Amino acid sequence: MNGPPGVQDGFARSAGRQLLLIAVVSVVGIALLMFGLSWLSGGARISKGIDAATGTVTLALADEPPQLDSTRSTDTISGMVLGHVTEGLIRNGDGGKLLPGVAERWEITETGATFWLRPDARWSDGKPVTAHDFVFAWRKTVDPKTASEYATIFFAIRNAEAINKGQMPLTSLGVQALGDHVLRVELIRPIPYFDKLMVFKSFNPIREDFFNATNGRYGADADTLLYNGPFKITRWVHGAHLRMEKNETYWDKARVKVNVLDFPYFSSDPNALINLYKDGKIAVAGLNQENLNEALVKRWQINRFQRGSVAYMEFNHRKGRPTANLHLRKAIQLVVDPDEVVYRVIKLPGNLPGRSLFPVWLDGVEGKFREEYPAKKIVPDPIEARRQLALAKKELGLNKIPPLTMLSDDGALGDKLTEYFQETLRRELGLEIRIDKQIFKQRLAKMTAGDFDVVLAGWNPDYPDPLTFADLFASWNSNNRGRYNNPKLDQLVAVAQNSTDVQTRMDAFGEIQRILIEDPPMVPTYEPGVVFVVDPRLKGVVRRVAGSDPDYTNVSIVEK
Repeated sequence: MNGPPGVQDGFARSAGRQLLLIAVVSVVGIALLMFGLSWLSGGARISKGIDAATGTVTLALADEPPQLDSTRSTDTISGMVLGHVTEGLIRNGDGGKLLPGVAERWEITETGATFWLRPDARWSDGKPVTAHDFVFAWRKTVDPKTASEYATIFFAIRNAEAINKGQMPLTSLGVQALGDHVLRVELIRPIPYFDKLMVFKSFNPIREDFFNATNGRYGADADTLLYNGPFKITRWVHGAHLRMEKNETYWDKARVKVNVLDFPYFSSDPNALINLYKDGKIAVAGLNQENLNEALVKRWQINRFQRGSVAYMEFNHRKGRPTANLHLRKAIQLVVDPDEVVYRVIKLPGNLPGRSLFPVWLDGVEGKFREEYPAKKIVPDPIEARRQLALAKKELGLNKIPPLTMLSDDGALGDKLTEYFQETLRRELGLEIRIDKQIFKQRLAKMTAGDFDVVLAGWNPDYPDPLTFADLFASWNSNNRGRYNNPKLDQLVAVAQNSTDVQTRMDAFGEIQRILIEDPPMVPTYEPGVVFVVDPRLKGVVRRVAGSDPDYTNVSIVEK
């Protein structure tokens, strides 16, 4: 899910496919890593970070949620919001445990799945959530008219790919409602992680009559969304204020212990956030290298979390782009030093140097994937880099590489990272880098349009399996923003998709890792970690690698 790069945790814009677009841009990207602030505007009012009397928790978002239509959403900020106001068949519990959501129980086989829906699941207008709502939403996502970047995640469902290519009608999708409370899914291949996939937001329900009544504006405002999760949005001043209140029609409302989650601040500026935290105006704030020392001196309880995402420099392979040339990409790869990025630029605990598209937390055959399949470490080599640059110029027929546009998010860490890369590439290779800083939503749009040579991006996992990273640069994946195309990689992705044998799948992932290093569509820069503080009166904040992060659905206020 695309997450904001460069967001150090105030809980940034973050989710995977959502390309974590951790693009390293605001502070340590990743999506929801850093909670931002939004200067008071649009009538937003200052409130207490914790108000036990009203059951209100005041927080901050790193940015405006770009897309709350679950059929089209790709980013982590929107994913976090949707994770609080909507619910799918299955939901995340503590420690990676899966719990019943709209479905009371389910059965999954190699050829299909059946979900039995709870009769007390309700939409925020009081009407029941039915199997028909899932059928409508899933058909909408694979409909080529929707142009969903997550349509491919449905391709294991019968006829989904053919429908998405315009070759079959929507009604042929292998999902059907057997009455109001039974959903049947037909699979064309076994999916070992299918239950985990059901937590992902693209599989959430949407009620057809409400969707049609919004006249194309579904998810654009608080009143054009229908809610079936623990909270509902009651105020949304775009770019300024988002407020969630407890959803009284939610089937499990008894476990929701607070009445309001208020986000009157949008910002990824860690200094602004920590000032709000010190003033008691927000309950959670991310730390950067400057204010970490202050937190230590004040003996605040400091929390650390490894996001599970990976940040990287992605190249554009479209025709006419110099970065489509392998030798130019290799030259850049050989002067980018992930150790320097982490220890001299970011300088904050929890971040790891980037070595691979596959982060260190992923499981392998018996242990961790990266321990069983070590990634080749690229040692900076300016001399070889300049030789590769000379080969690139010769193949491109150029005396000098034209200026390259580096697309990134705005924000403090983003500034540091782009300046570092700009100076490194100028000093070692004589390349001119022009920085194109954009707000998170616009950066995603320009990535999709291919309006860049290099983009600082990242990926948050959609589900806890290496495939969520492995297929990111498959030629058919719409989240492959640079349009990288390697037939061998595509073949290996197909092997991993179609096999249930753990060894076979991990061998395929290991080979994909090798290809991505030798024929780089991107250069890993770091694995984002976050350091943050939480008001000691707020209990139950959950951070998770895959799924809505952070998760406030189970928080409670404990007055000292």
